Amino acid sequence: MTAQPSPSEGEIAAAAPAAPDRLLSHHGFVLFWVARVLSALGYQIAAVAIGWHVYAQTGSAYALGLIGLAQFVPMVLLTFVVGHVADRFDRRRIVMLCQVIEAATLAFVTLGVIGDWLTVPAIFAAVAVLGAARSFESPTFSALLPALLPTELLSRALAISSSAMQTATIIGPSVGGLLYALGAGLPLGLAAICLAAAAMATALIKAERAAPSREPITLHSVFSGVLFIRSRPLILGTISLDLFAVLLGGVTALLPIFAHDVLQTGPWGLGLLRSAPAVGAILMSIVLMRLSMHSRVGLKMFAAVITFGLATIVFSASTNLILSLAALVVMGAADNVSVVIRNSLVLLSTPDEMRGRVNAVNSLFIGTSNQLGEFESGMVAGLIGAVPAGIIGGVGTVLVALVWMRLFPAVRRAETLTG
Repeated sequence: MTAQPSPSEGEIAAAAPAAPDRLLSHHGFVLFWVARVLSALGYQIAAVAIGWHVYAQTGSAYALGLIGLAQFVPMVLLTFVVGHVADRFDRRRIVMLCQVIEAATLAFVTLGVIGDWLTVPAIFAAVAVLGAARSFESPTFSALLPALLPTELLSRALAISSSAMQTATIIGPSVGGLLYALGAGLPLGLAAICLAAAAMATALIKAERAAPSREPITLHSVFSGVLFIRSRPLILGTISLDLFAVLLGGVTALLPIFAHDVLQTGPWGLGLLRSAPAVGAILMSIVLMRLSMHSRVGLKMFAAVITFGLATIVFSASTNLILSLAALVVMGAADNVSVVIRNSLVLLSTPDEMRGRVNAVNSLFIGTSNQLGEFESGMVAGLIGAVPAGIIGGVGTVLVALVWMRLFPAVRRAETLTG
């Protein structure tokens, strides 16, 4: 055989410059974009309102940590169920059902807060329901995207989708913080409306590719996502780096403490702090859309993680709002680099019939770093204070990046998004 080997999906995506107007001609992607923005917007608004309300009711860093734990536990319990469901049933309908459940749950919380009959334990229970719904929604939504576009547009679509998510992350916390000044029920009600609108947009999505074949349920198929990731050190190293770096360096759960006790601002200040990482992330998304990464992506990811850790240290030690916001902007920009690399590697290296299971495991890693990281941050802050906890976490993030460079040479040597 003398024929040249066929290019991989990642090589096609990296080589073909896809203009945004070509993406807009695919109506399924436009609806996907709208639904994801609305879902992220509703979640961010609710996160600010719930976090501030719980801290106002309890004054406890432990309570903020328990919010993260309440989201994380359902994700762990449902991971393998989620993946198989996403690969056996209509992904669009799964996402839509999850968004309906989230909207109904937030409506319930809104009524309880307005009526002043909802207790803090009941809020934790509602957050657990939200966590269970999002454990299905997030990986299924990610697995749905490749069916909406030609392969050559997928890489650019990931960058634009990431930019849209970050835009919602900018607007959501600011809106949530500002509206909270008028009462907790207002931002929570708006969040419920956003999720309901997202469900309507999702219902209108039509895939351009056929749904994956339904694989019979066996013990091997249930755990095949884990086996797939284990067999590829590049993917395992990438997502585990994100897991431990954010687990140690995440200070998101502590932002109400920094806003209230360290920087001495109100809910509006918390909204600014929550928005600042997204400002950096969207600026970086714009850069990545114009300057695609074609070389040394592994080293770039390690550099981004180290930058994230250093910025975390600066934020934790700062007592000036402007410096704190600047540090969070840098954190968001650095984090977005690792997000784009990780998502591209996972999506472009996984067969469509397995994307649900692989994305479910990937979402577990992400959820572990985010929700369990919030729990860890809350517990450590309760023991030694928010500032020392943040500094120690930032130092830990830098150390993890340096160790992972030795443990996973395949990641360090990765040249392109296909490894």
